[in-house]
Amino acid sequence: MKFTEISTVGRVSVVTLNRPERLNAIGGELLLDLHAALAQAQSDPATGCIVLTGAGRAFCAGDDLKEFDQQAESPASIALHCQRIQQITRDIMFGPKLVIGAVHGYAVGGGFEWVLNCDMVVAADNLVCFFPEMALGHFVTGGVTHLLPQALGHQRTMELIVLGERHGASALQQLGLVNRVTTQDAMLPTAIELAAQVASRSATATTRLKRLLTSQLQSQLAKAIELEQEAAAACFANHDTAQRIQEFASKRL
Repeated sequence: MKFTEISTVGRVSVVTLNRPERLNAIGGELLLDLHAALAQAQSDPATGCIVLTGAGRAFCAGDDLKEFDQQAESPASIALHCQRIQQITRDIMFGPKLVIGAVHGYAVGGGFEWVLNCDMVVAADNLVCFFPEMALGHFVTGGVTHLLPQALGHQRTMELIVLGERHGASALQQLGLVNRVTTQDAMLPTAIELAAQVASRSATATTRLKRLLTSQLQSQLAKAIELEQEAAAACFANHDTAQRIQEFASKRL
């Protein structure tokens, strides 16, 4: 079973996280499937823009804590998992095509990071985003240690990441982190319409613009992704993290 599907609407490729029974939580197979789908869409000459969305009740509930023991089994498994997470950010941000997020329900942890990686975001009015990493002993990834200070400043970034407070679609729009807020029924059609507009623009110009904004003018972003990967691996291997996740899981039983 594939945990990510890809379809086309005109010149728009729609990449859909398809693990709805787990709220599209991030596991090893989903990361592999998503990387393959994004690579396919980014390299497809018929695709002018990509829409990234999630099936079911949520966009993405973050890292699948049921897989923590497997992910943290050895230094090699930790390194591989952290590398695969950061690869998705590279697929979204360093590919030539613009990526528009169409997000609803929960976008938590890594799911929130992928929202922030998108070039534009259409949010359903039921969207809830937050970072649980600091409470669980994890570390944020997705280049957000570089992206968020640019968007929000130092103090607001610290507040968002360390406190892990929940933010709805309207609040995120006020912060400048999403572009449009719609009903859930209108979310995907609105995102596809925006993507069609992007696809109608000059591919040469939009590709050069994206490259300038994500790598050539922001060389620190690539470095932030590398440093986050190191920090995330260190946190994964920390005994305190395992205890925190065990305590969190026991409260949910």
